[in-house]
Amino acid sequence: MALDPRTPVLVGVGQATNRPDPAVVPTDRPQPLDLMARAVVAAAEDCDGVAPGSAAKVGRALLERAQSLRVIASFGWHPINPGVLLAERLGIAPQELMLTSTGGNTPQQLVHHGAVAIANGELDVIVVCGAEAMYTRSLAQRSVEHGALTWESQSAETTPLPVSFGPPDRNPSTELEAARGMVLPIHAYPLIENAIRADRGWSLDEHRARLGALWATASTVASTNPYAWITEPKSAEEITTPSPQNRMVSFPYTKLLVANLPVDQGAAYILCSVEAAEAAGVDKDRWIFPLSGADANDHWFMSHREHLHRSPAIRLAGKAAFEGAEVIADELAAVDLYSCFPAVVEMAGHELGIAIDQPERPVTVTGGLTFFGGPGNNYVTHSIAQMAHRLRELPGACGLVSGLGWFATKHSIGIYGSRPPRHEGRDGFRWRDVQAEVDALPQSRVSSSYEGPCQVETYTITYDRFENPERAIIVAQAPDGVRVWGNITDADTLVGLSEVELCGREATIGADGIVDLG
Repeated sequence: MALDPRTPVLVGVGQATNRPDPAVVPTDRPQPLDLMARAVVAAAEDCDGVAPGSAAKVGRALLERAQSLRVIASFGWHPINPGVLLAERLGIAPQELMLTSTGGNTPQQLVHHGAVAIANGELDVIVVCGAEAMYTRSLAQRSVEHGALTWESQSAETTPLPVSFGPPDRNPSTELEAARGMVLPIHAYPLIENAIRADRGWSLDEHRARLGALWATASTVASTNPYAWITEPKSAEEITTPSPQNRMVSFPYTKLLVANLPVDQGAAYILCSVEAAEAAGVDKDRWIFPLSGADANDHWFMSHREHLHRSPAIRLAGKAAFEGAEVIADELAAVDLYSCFPAVVEMAGHELGIAIDQPERPVTVTGGLTFFGGPGNNYVTHSIAQMAHRLRELPGACGLVSGLGWFATKHSIGIYGSRPPRHEGRDGFRWRDVQAEVDALPQSRVSSSYEGPCQVETYTITYDRFENPERAIIVAQAPDGVRVWGNITDADTLVGLSEVELCGREATIGADGIVDLG
């Protein structure tokens, strides 16, 4: 069957990883712009199916036709319009230069946005890329004798503003949540994690073993990925056992159970119409088709979510994506679930109906954000690249990629195939916005002034860099179901608290937010 010329297709993917090298000082290491350029060039080479460094005539032709260059916002590099610098470096002149807002969901969301634009005849060739060099930045801060980093910058007077993608960033925490200490992902995700344990009825020991097994499988995948940051396999026991190299971060997470941000990595993909791919001469064996996708945010603040161990947005977006691609979870040949923390994988697996406890069928194609690396907002660009490589090896197969932003807030689900969509024309790629369905769901009531008896819903214990417990963050429910937030700060009470199950425990919260376990 001849394909509709407006069918969107992924034709080139590229990655760049620059690992630590003691012989190279920070000022001589690549900056984010360098890594982006390397990744885009690699994506162009991938269109041709040639080795890195080889001439990429087909890919180069597509780059020169690119109408939109879309840059994933960096955590550690903040030029006004990085697309200007990248376009100059690549020698191309796209009409549109775009910069995203914050969120690990954005690389997948850009596939949806771009595929719809291509199907509608609005665009023919789109380039998406991003990079981080947080390892180099951290290294430079620790070794000032080598001088300051001189990364590319721009003048506000001479640089045009980019087209913005995504809504303006907003605070991920309420004033009450922040006042009780929940301000960072390492505070939020352990609360979700312990709520999952309570819902599943796992003991502390069983929970720890499950975390170790899940992450050990990801480590095994990373050990075979040439772009991964940590390629030495880690056992389940190594991952969950605190040590000087693997300190406790927030209960129940050690350092090897959280996203690894200080990495130097870049990734890019080229998305175009079938018409553009054919005109450029991209071999059809390299084509990967976005089949379907969906996006949604859960209730923005954790306080308002009815159940902290659930994600209606993942469930509804996943349902829409499966229906759009006309596949079921068991038919997926490959999966990459966003994995900044185990809680995300556990929650997504449950909502999507994907088993996460089968080492022979790992739920990552990269090795996950701990072992592959967690390059800020751009991780999913890497997972899309790896998914493309995997599906090219599996004719007729489908794979799923999930993206996530903030505190399990923003979600994007995409399904890809090494076969074309089952529908022609503009209906070939199917995308749905299920936000209205999520917004219609109940919200929890919250009180910042309640004092009296309560029952612990979930909790975490935060630690300083020397593994001393700082405080416990407690989420509880009053007898009438109102959610309350509190703390335990007494040093004697905190000692050994991680060895006691608090979920479901009766307690009392005072006017100052201090929780008494009785």
